[in-house]
Amino acid sequence: MSQGRTFASPDELRAAVGEDLGTTDWLEVDQKRIDLFAEATGDHQWIHVDPEKAAQGPFGTTIAHGYLTLSLIPQFTAGLLTVEGVKMGVNYGVNKVRFPAPVPVGSRLRASSRIAELTDVPGGIQLVTVVTIEREGGDKPVCVAETVARFYL
Repeated sequence: MSQGRTFASPDELRAAVGEDLGTTDWLEVDQKRIDLFAEATGDHQWIHVDPEKAAQGPFGTTIAHGYLTLSLIPQFTAGLLTVEGVKMGVNYGVNKVRFPAPVPVGSRLRASSRIAELTDVPGGIQLVTVVTIEREGGDKPVCVAETVARFYL
């Protein structure tokens, strides 16, 4: 992983709007992870959990749920950004999400992130980052999301 960025203060973070935060290490998405996500969410669609049927389907194998790919963002980005001088940070939501390409089982993924916007909110700041998840060997991203976090001072 490229080394993450540590910001000494919210003001230092504000000065970095528009900058890239780096790229994570690769993470393999195996069938066990897909099956566990299906169990946790109740989404047991055959394209995700039935390897035999999926082999005859449009992707030739099982694929990860789009929301599984989205849910990996905290794991990917945890090491990319640290803000000092705040009491806590929370996931506030997502403005926009797209899944331009599927994630076949066994794919290796990694993410990169860019600081898009920083605004003041009561008690803290709100950070919007654009996170792009790519598949090794893929020609399009598998997920692009504008994530929103709040840091309370």
